Amino acid sequence: MARIVDQPKREKPLALRLGISWLTNAIVLGIVVALLHKVTVSSFWTLLAAAAVFGVLNTILKPILRFATLPLAFLTLGMAWFFVSLLMLVITKDIVSGFHLHGFWTLVLSTLIIWAVNVMLDYTPGPWQITGKRRKRRELRGR
Repeated sequence: MARIVDQPKREKPLALRLGISWLTNAIVLGIVVALLHKVTVSSFWTLLAAAAVFGVLNTILKPILRFATLPLAFLTLGMAWFFVSLLMLVITKDIVSGFHLHGFWTLVLSTLIIWAVNVMLDYTPGPWQITGKRRKRRELRGR
């Protein structure tokens, strides 16, 4: 009789996960550039650089800021975290020359678009499902 052995899931290589995360950020920022005329990039390479910086900021700085603003987030029912996300775009814009967001309301709309696209990606099957929170959600659903 054949015995079925439950093998542990092999995690994808870090370089692959980082590459997919970077390209996903590039697509999300590209959608923002396409939808809002006050968001501009000087070249495709600038978009890729902005995606890399945005990804690093979201991975390292954003969790620290979310923890630091936790009491304020309770008082504002989470609105403070919207401004943390907005700040990630401001810092990205300041670091990457050639990536421009013109005006406060453009920043607000950009943050909302990034949020909406990320929500759609969370529930759409694809290669981006192997990184970060999306991977954890996928594992919880048993896929």
